[in-house]
Amino acid sequence: MHNYSKILKEELICALGCTEPIAVALAGAKAKEVLGTRPTKVDAYCSGNIIKNVKGVTVPNSDGMKGIDSAVALGIVGGDASKDLEVLTGVTPEDIAEARRMLQDGRVEVHLKKGVPNLDIEIHLKDDQGNEVLVEILNKHNNVVRICRNGEEVLPQEELSQTVDEDLYQGMSLESILDYADQVDLSEVRSELQNQMDLNRAISEEGLDTIYGSAIGQILLIGDDALRTRARAKAAAGSDARMSGCALPVVINAGSGNQGITCSVPVMEYAKEMGKSEKEIMRALLVSNLTALHIKRYIGRLSAFCGVTSAGAAAGAGIAYLADPKNREQVYQTVGNALMITSGMVCDGAKPSCAAKIAAAVDAGITGYEMARTHRSFEPGDGLMRRDIEETIRNIGHLGAEGMKETDLEILHLMLQKDPGPSK
Repeated sequence: MHNYSKILKEELICALGCTEPIAVALAGAKAKEVLGTRPTKVDAYCSGNIIKNVKGVTVPNSDGMKGIDSAVALGIVGGDASKDLEVLTGVTPEDIAEARRMLQDGRVEVHLKKGVPNLDIEIHLKDDQGNEVLVEILNKHNNVVRICRNGEEVLPQEELSQTVDEDLYQGMSLESILDYADQVDLSEVRSELQNQMDLNRAISEEGLDTIYGSAIGQILLIGDDALRTRARAKAAAGSDARMSGCALPVVINAGSGNQGITCSVPVMEYAKEMGKSEKEIMRALLVSNLTALHIKRYIGRLSAFCGVTSAGAAAGAGIAYLADPKNREQVYQTVGNALMITSGMVCDGAKPSCAAKIAAAVDAGITGYEMARTHRSFEPGDGLMRRDIEETIRNIGHLGAEGMKETDLEILHLMLQKDPGPSK
């Protein structure tokens, strides 16, 4: 019980905008804080997955700027490292203008960092006095592992941010997650869940009220107000907004705002339709959040495997739990069914089309639930499906973490090629 509560407190945190550019901005802001002066030269060394996930998404509070160079420049000029993943909350129009000047003057260079973990950000700053600062974030979006000034470590290792202790995940299974959801005193995690409900619902409503990106959420609702469509549309609308620079924060899951939205908004929409109480909603959100984290721990935070696949399956688990908390087999089958439907969806970076992928992942979660509810689940041996749901989850994790490594490299290679434009 204590372990799962601690995991949720570590994971269900607020972030402003897509977490990859925000992590870059956070590293830039922290480096500027240590340097103490405005840098004359900035070098950003980033892993391929960071470059992939920042390339096509709008940096929040940037007036439409995109890219790693924009994110780090804004972090340096107007970021507040003490706000963690909400580092760009206080950016002003003057900051944006100064960041643009930094880019125009060629003070920021971006480099691909090869042979490193998928989430690796290293920012180097130099000033006109010859001072140099290095800040590195590794494996988790706010996990600062190194701060150096003029070649010397600035802070002891124990004072730096750390990832969640892997020991907390030992023995995690869907069965133990359901035990936790049934029995935990909600006061342990009420503030985290309430924040998730309030903030993720708010950005979903913003995405339905205002046109962002490709407006997938609004498109899905045209001529169709059915429950299933609303669940897909409201989750997609939240992504519409945040992928296109909406300045509203969200509560993330496994380091991703899109995943945080996907495993919460559909569950809340179904709960509303079912007339469930706040306590019932929160317990269902415990199931969906922990199921998403359980699946993702095998895949990794960034990979060629689209993260909302696991979150969509987790939303299905939350919906199944809402419908019948005592029917655990229905939850297991829902997750397995959903993973079999969307397990081939690739991640080609954060961008407006993520909203459509969320709609597909939520649809898979709901389809998985409907299959389980009507006793039409996929059979063990169908593809990666196994009789034991934990083995199925491990299969999917191996596919994402190991089987798709070469796919990840090829996606990055294709994304870094210049678009030749429309053929004549």
